[in-house]
Amino acid sequence: GQGRGKAARGAASEMKRLLLWLMLLASPVAAQTIDDPEGMVMGVGREDGSEAGFRNWVAAFRIKALEAGVPAATYDGAMRTASYLPMVVERDRKQSEFTKAIWDYLDIAVSDDRVALGAKALTKNADLLARIEAQYGVDREVVVAIWGLESAYGTYRGDTDTLSALATLAYDGRRAAFFEVQLVLALEILSDGHVERGALQGSWAGAMGHTQFMPSSWAEFAVDFDGDGRRDIWGDDPADALASTANYLAHWGWTKGQPWGLEVRLPEGFDYDQTTERVKKPVAAWRSLGLVPMAGGPLPDGPEASILLPAGHTGPAFLIFPNFQVIEKYNLADAYVIGIGHLGDRIAGGPPIAAGWPRQWRALTLEERKELQALLVAQGLDTGGVDGRVGPRTIAAVKAWQKDRGLVPDGYPSPDVLEALR
Repeated sequence: GQGRGKAARGAASEMKRLLLWLMLLASPVAAQTIDDPEGMVMGVGREDGSEAGFRNWVAAFRIKALEAGVPAATYDGAMRTASYLPMVVERDRKQSEFTKAIWDYLDIAVSDDRVALGAKALTKNADLLARIEAQYGVDREVVVAIWGLESAYGTYRGDTDTLSALATLAYDGRRAAFFEVQLVLALEILSDGHVERGALQGSWAGAMGHTQFMPSSWAEFAVDFDGDGRRDIWGDDPADALASTANYLAHWGWTKGQPWGLEVRLPEGFDYDQTTERVKKPVAAWRSLGLVPMAGGPLPDGPEASILLPAGHTGPAFLIFPNFQVIEKYNLADAYVIGIGHLGDRIAGGPPIAAGWPRQWRALTLEERKELQALLVAQGLDTGGVDGRVGPRTIAAVKAWQKDRGLVPDGYPSPDVLEALR
């Protein structure tokens, strides 16, 4: 009966979110966002860079929020103190141009200090984490790693007013439909009494709490683990936030005791065409090809796995398992997933990454990635578009170009590849 009740509540929650999306997508604001994805049309919900324009948007959006179920008193009281944040718009528009080499990212994400603090957090919260692990079947180290990377183990949860951030991004119009829904859900959090207005703070993008949940993630996955009647991810007690994170990972299929991945040594003469997430083989098959863990010993038993070369064949190689894709649900970037997985391993006492990184290279800028794609397309190769996003098709195109020239086909878009294409 409890299971059926939980399933019924989940179905009702899903239906509510679906109806909310449909309602907001039917609004003039969202319709303009869809028809005009670059946000060039001025009108309802279009940012003109002024506080007055923002206040007009808040007044206009009130109708939609109330139709979505937000009480008028909640909307009026909460949005009265929301303000337009130009800094949020600036940071949002610069995201796509932000580039950092994976080794530079990992130097910070898995620094010695972060590993040491993670080990202390693991010990300090041992009883809580043991109960969370037992209930959700998610290894405590990965939960602590997410906590460490998202908020430095709760020491910095963000100090931007969440409603102001979400309303600013909805008003800006570039991704209005998404942020309108997030704003409505954040207002529902307030209405239901899970957090006080002044404590509803987080990142500039609207992520909140110890493990930086967006309101939609909170609505679907947050739990009241300490039993106080609130799903509180914001306060000093991390219990609800850490349990909510475990619930999130469990929902997406985390397998307890299975690695996210491990660093491996590839044998001489290895076929680098097989280094892609699209090629999956049983661990026994990789073992038969001569793969061995860099840390020594045999490859662990497990399901099908893939080989990832996040910095090409001159950098580390990882054998990745389905738990890798589960962490991707938190953040799609390979650097983030490896950062979380490796930080968890280090917190548990594992070794650092053994192979060296090609530190003589830098990450390509957005414009350089677009140029690389355009040059590949000009040679008849399919990159899936010229948008600066290096996905499977771009990697496959780089591999094809490398093979045609007798180079190691690792698919890595290095500065050397761009220079040769030029």
